[in-house]
Amino acid sequence: MHDLEPILCFLDRTLQVSTFPDYPHALNGLQVAGGNTVTRVGAAVDASEETISEAVRRKVDLLVVHHGLFWEGLGSLTGPRYRKVAALVRGGVALYSVHLPLDAHPELGNAALLARRLELVPEGPFGAFQEVHIGCWAWARFSRSELRNRLSAAVEGEARLIPGGPEEVSRIGVLTGGGASALPEAAESGIDTLVTGEAPHPAYHQAMELGINLLLGGHYATETFGVRAVVELLAREFSLPFEFLHFPTGL
Repeated sequence: MHDLEPILCFLDRTLQVSTFPDYPHALNGLQVAGGNTVTRVGAAVDASEETISEAVRRKVDLLVVHHGLFWEGLGSLTGPRYRKVAALVRGGVALYSVHLPLDAHPELGNAALLARRLELVPEGPFGAFQEVHIGCWAWARFSRSELRNRLSAAVEGEARLIPGGPEEVSRIGVLTGGGASALPEAAESGIDTLVTGEAPHPAYHQAMELGINLLLGGHYATETFGVRAVVELLAREFSLPFEFLHFPTGL
């Protein structure tokens, strides 16, 4: 058992949540207070009702998520939002959310970890947001079919390939989640293949017209790596048991 406050300080410091830019409603850090002590930590991609219910059932005291409660912005505590907050409070579960700071982290981040799962060595930053890079890029010397197979294995599902670029890939950008908006940046920086989670319909034509391979592994699936790494780190640092609450969306 550990006090909650030192764990929160460790997370804030490690992930640099106070200095990293993000979307206005990400609200990185502690979103809902729980009890004062932690005996078990959990991780999940989304702060959904089913995730929170499972965290309460498994007696998780601190739940670390990538997508927090407030993406819709300021609103009344009614409906699903009320039910989620009420379940957290009644269950004594503290909710900690970390979005772009986790995507970008060089050791714990979704992009860096996915790149390594693809057997790539990150060489530099990629994917700018407010002058801070969220993803990474790496050199490669194999076929786009091989990269698709590696991505499918990494996300444990079928990856989608939009074959706009060369058969043999050489410079790969990795930007998890909804990273297809970085296609113009990829083209400008000489990246021939972009690996991300999901893409809107116009991204197909954009990738084909810019001459870039676009590989999609799923928004959820490409963002499981970071939160899992965070709670594994907490488990080591504070000698705590941990859970990964897996509720894939298929998107």
